[in-house]
Amino acid sequence: MQLTATGQSPWLLGLAGIVGAGLLYVLIQEVRKIPARLFTLMATAFLDMAGVLMIIPLMPFYVKELAGDDGVRIFGVSLGIGTLIGIIVSAFTIAQLASAPMWGRYSDKHGRRPALLIALGASAISYLIFGFATSLVVLFLSRLVQGAGGGTVGVIQAYVADSTEPADRARALGWLSAATNLGVALGPVLGSLAVTLGQQDLWPGASEYRMGRAAPGVVAALLCLTTMGFAWKYLKESRHDHVSDKPRPSSRAAAWRVLSHSSEPASRLILIYAIAIGAFQGVNTVLALFLNRRFGVTAQSIGVFFMYIGAISVFTRVLLLGRAVDHFGEARLSRIGITLLTVGLLGMPLAPNIGVLAIAVALLPLGTAFTFPCVTALLSRVIPNTERGLYMGLQQTFGGASRVIAPLFFGWSFDAIGTSAPYFFSASFVAATLLLGIGMDRYSAKPTS
Repeated sequence: MQLTATGQSPWLLGLAGIVGAGLLYVLIQEVRKIPARLFTLMATAFLDMAGVLMIIPLMPFYVKELAGDDGVRIFGVSLGIGTLIGIIVSAFTIAQLASAPMWGRYSDKHGRRPALLIALGASAISYLIFGFATSLVVLFLSRLVQGAGGGTVGVIQAYVADSTEPADRARALGWLSAATNLGVALGPVLGSLAVTLGQQDLWPGASEYRMGRAAPGVVAALLCLTTMGFAWKYLKESRHDHVSDKPRPSSRAAAWRVLSHSSEPASRLILIYAIAIGAFQGVNTVLALFLNRRFGVTAQSIGVFFMYIGAISVFTRVLLLGRAVDHFGEARLSRIGITLLTVGLLGMPLAPNIGVLAIAVALLPLGTAFTFPCVTALLSRVIPNTERGLYMGLQQTFGGASRVIAPLFFGWSFDAIGTSAPYFFSASFVAATLLLGIGMDRYSAKPTS
């Protein structure tokens, strides 16, 4: 069965409207149940992620404008547009991976609030550099600054862990993830509006003034500064023992301990997170190619799948995750999530038609929603409070490294082995993490039934 024109069909547009209205209704109903401190943190995470996603989709166009159609030569080596985009995009990831444990350790010592405010300030500066960049070197610099200021996911997760009771952490992390996903969805829309704004004459009278391509960077910086002001006013410090003189391990020592003491609970949880998230997100690299080759999905209709996955993801995190944690506990629910994710990844290449594919695809957001918040919540339980930020930063570093390596491997396997190979490999990697989770039930919240 082919999906070549569904992206334009009236019934699909109507379905999208119904799903959107349902999501809005659910969020409005659930927001009233969210504690004020967590809601403030969710709003901060949403605004921050929206700013990031304003910029990312525009990056290839800026690179092409600054480099020209033929790319550049550096030290006698020709670098095409694709290579240049890859280098500049990777600069953010590398800087983020390097900075995540540092920010986590800083927050353990000095508090979550100052770490988050400093990082937001660095992001605002990077957006301005991006907006006014006149060379590839400056554009590259903006990505390094943004990446260095963007290694705060672990700090935000530690903030949540500090602010909630252990039994409520998985639910709270699920809410935080839902807010982040909303920022991911709306950020590109805001970026497109900023591009339009840059083309408008902003000066009254006969004179003209247009921001041009600086507009998205300026708007993102303003959004980031707004987020910073919001956090300054409403986010209270969650760490009250950060002045302790107790020695803390360095980021390098902690990272080496994860690898050298892989049987420890914290190490196993970090490795579960890294392997599973790399395996899941890595196959997204070839998702469009897989769907096009197997089911005739085009650029016009692939949005259906992302809408479908996104809707299930938000509904699961907001409506099901908390209840499921109460019933099963984090350890058992994470195993259920890993199993669902494995079956979904296996089902995609084996699906004979769109109906079966839809069932397999639905298991992916269910699996990830049950796995990652629970693993992070368990990690917050097995490490000392004074090292929570550091180890949650390390979780993001290992996960980020996996997200860099996995797309390269899955892209190669798609070309060299076959269309289905990435999904079989990914399912195998995810299933293997079940072994790492053995014995974690002792750290889990006691199920209510």
